[in-house]
Amino acid sequence: QVQLVEAGGGLVQAGGSLRLSCAASGRTFSSYPMGWFRQAPGKQREFVAAIRWIGGSTYYADSVKGRFTISRDNAKNMVYLQIDSLKPEDTAVYYCGASLRVNYVGRRWDEYDYWGQGTQVTVSS
Repeated sequence: QVQLVEAGGGLVQAGGSLRLSCAASGRTFSSYPMGWFRQAPGKQREFVAAIRWIGGSTYYADSVKGRFTISRDNAKNMVYLQIDSLKPEDTAVYYCGASLRVNYVGRRWDEYDYWGQGTQVTVSS
């Protein structure tokens, strides 16, 4: 059984930083992309960042480029999202997703096959 468990969210002031983590278990994701999405109240789940396990190529939404950094630890089956220079508009539930599409890194939520329960990030102004 595949499990993704996010952690690291919280309440932070604008300009602050957080590091989110995603622990994957139940299978080896060594060949598959992993992504972070976020969903604010009343809005659709949106793509934030993604990374290939092998090679480590990274992909970002334009809105977070230069502030967010996705990384992974293959040995630990972990994915991280470093969030810097937080803005109030970054407030959302952040979800970790795993895709079974080996050679394709999706930017839509329906291109990911497994999800964690989410972790809340709240940025105060």
